[in-house]
Amino acid sequence: MRTLTVQTPSHQYPIFIGHKLIEQADTLLQPYLGKKAAIITNETVAPLYLKQLQTALDRLGVPHFSIILPDGEEYKNWQTLNLIYDGLMQNRAERKTTLIALGGGVIGDMVGFAAATYQRGAPFIQVPTTLLSQVDSSVGGKTAINHPLGKNMIGAFYQPQAVLADLTALQTLPQRELSAGMAEVIKYGALGDAEFFAWLEENMADLMAQHQEKMAEAVYHCCKMKADIVAKDETEQGIRAWLNLGHTFGHAIEAEMGYGVWLHGEAVAAGCVLASRLSHILGKTRQADTDRIAALMEAASLPSAPPIFSFEKWIEHMSHDKKVSSGIMRFVGLEYLGKANITEITDMEILRQTLQPYL
Repeated sequence: MRTLTVQTPSHQYPIFIGHKLIEQADTLLQPYLGKKAAIITNETVAPLYLKQLQTALDRLGVPHFSIILPDGEEYKNWQTLNLIYDGLMQNRAERKTTLIALGGGVIGDMVGFAAATYQRGAPFIQVPTTLLSQVDSSVGGKTAINHPLGKNMIGAFYQPQAVLADLTALQTLPQRELSAGMAEVIKYGALGDAEFFAWLEENMADLMAQHQEKMAEAVYHCCKMKADIVAKDETEQGIRAWLNLGHTFGHAIEAEMGYGVWLHGEAVAAGCVLASRLSHILGKTRQADTDRIAALMEAASLPSAPPIFSFEKWIEHMSHDKKVSSGIMRFVGLEYLGKANITEITDMEILRQTLQPYL
């Protein structure tokens, strides 16, 4: 097992990374649990890991109850969030009841938002079970639900007490979900570590085959990068926005196609290629950089191009992006492969040129 510490101005907490950690949750999470716990998971994850976590809490003598939600990005909304609140109130959860998010990014984001708002703030723990959530969404305290007009538009910055990333859980992931998580892994190399990007190029086949040591190294490296960035910029006033490489384009794809039709990671994959293409048109990156990003996404069985829809639809969706400031669109692009930047775009023809092959 490897342990990282996330140090933010508001809070310090550990990330545990290793195999068969859910089985050891009683030992690892004891210092971070209240006198009562609520496990929130979904219909897919519950049959796989809920019993293990319940057994660990039983060993500690911590009273607990479970809330099982429907599975899918399309349920990341007010209606499902209210199911969490209903379960908490029906089971008389108090302000110090610890909420445990057992699942992927959707569960983590919703449980975090529920924790941030239930009785004005309850403690919560992340137990991410997908690659995407282990390397990205479970770390850093971003919590949210979707709105029909935009992804993650309603939420809060709220840090967990601990993150328990059990790599064994990845072995039950469908191949499509594994690929979706790999998009975020590739993103880290593109935005901040060219050597890591090259390592991914060399090792992608082993990673997709879930080579244990290499997967552990990839997850640890991404978490370390994110922890370092979050420590410097907890509420995304500056460099934390780099972590949104590909997301402005990606969120537009998700909104246009309908949440859940394209997985988040699939949309981010195409979005990262578009972000590099935009940077090339602006005279920053080389065509060869965009080609390398596209090739690595394809090696992870990910799309390197977006679906086709109108330019007007692209602009409509991207105008709702959280990085828009004073009405001006801001994109995370690349200064070069391995170094992100943030660029304001006022000339819509540049965006049209970027998207032209897909209109």
